[in-house]
Amino acid sequence: MRLSEITSGSAISGFYLLKQATLRTTNTGKPYLSGIIADRSGTAELKVWDYGGPISTADEGKVVCLAGRVQDFRGTLQITADRIRLAEEGDEYKIAELVPSAPIDLNRTLAEVEQMLGNMSDEDYRSVCKEMLSRHREAFAVIPAAKSVHHGFRSGLLMHTAYMMKTALWMAKLYGDFIDRDLLLAGTFLHDFAKIREFSLSETGMVSGYSVPGQLLGHLVMGAQEAAEVCKALSVPEEKSMLLQHLILSHHGDPSFGSAVTCQCAESELLAYIDLIDSRMEIYREALEKTELGTFSERVFALDNKRLYRHKA
Repeated sequence: MRLSEITSGSAISGFYLLKQATLRTTNTGKPYLSGIIADRSGTAELKVWDYGGPISTADEGKVVCLAGRVQDFRGTLQITADRIRLAEEGDEYKIAELVPSAPIDLNRTLAEVEQMLGNMSDEDYRSVCKEMLSRHREAFAVIPAAKSVHHGFRSGLLMHTAYMMKTALWMAKLYGDFIDRDLLLAGTFLHDFAKIREFSLSETGMVSGYSVPGQLLGHLVMGAQEAAEVCKALSVPEEKSMLLQHLILSHHGDPSFGSAVTCQCAESELLAYIDLIDSRMEIYREALEKTELGTFSERVFALDNKRLYRHKA
C-alpha cells in the first residue's frame, strides 16, 4: 500500500524507507520507537510501542519491513506497527517504489541520450563520450544529480543531463555559424559525470553525503581529470582534450558559484547557462508541484528566496 493511499483504520504491511528513527521512553518508563517512514508517494509518522531495538537512529536511510495499522492522531495519520524489522537479503521489493524518482521513462531517456551521442559527427568527442558511458552506465542511469537543491531523486542525473543535451542541440543550431555542436554536446554530457564519485550514497541510492575525493577535489576537477585520461587513451588531439576539460571546469559559470575557471569560449558560456536554466526550472517544477493553483509557494531559498505563483496552465 502506498502511503498516499492510507486511511484511518486500515491495515498496512510492506517495505518502506525509514527516514527518521528515535528510541524514546514513555512517562511510565516503557521504551518505544518514534519515526517517519516514506515511499515515493509520501511520508507517514511511525510508532512502535514497547520497543527497545534493535532498530534505532543508526538505521535511518535503510529499508524496513513492517505490519500494523493506521489511525488518526490529533488530525494526522499515524502508523502503529505491530512488527518491524530491517529488510534482509532475499526480500523482494523495488527501490524505485520507495524513494523519489525522476518523472521520466528511464530506458527511453537513456536510449535518447545514446542516440544523441551516436549522431555526433566528430569521431573524437563521440568516442570519449561512449567510453565514459561504458565505464559508468549503471550509475549514470540511477543516481541523483544532487543531495537536495535540484534533481535530488533517483535517476536525477540522467534526467538533468538528457534535458540539457536537448537544449544544447537547439542552441547549437541557433548559433551554428560559430558554435562547435559536438564539443558543446560532449561537454554537456560529461559536465556532471564525476558526481558518480563525488557522492556518498545510502543503500537505497540516495545521496547521504560526499566522498573524501568529492570534498577535496569536487566533481569539476575529477570530471576534467577523467576526461583528460580518456582523451589520452584514445589519442584525442591535445586541443580537443583541453577544450573538453575547460567546459567541465567552467560549467558553473563564475568562480563565485564554484567554477574552477571562467568561461573562455562560446561553448563553455552556453553550457554554463544551459546548466543554470535546467537546474532552476527543476527547482520551479518541484516547488510548484507542491503549490495549489492560484496561490504562492513558500519561499524558495535556491531561487533567491522568492515565493512562486502557480497560475493556471
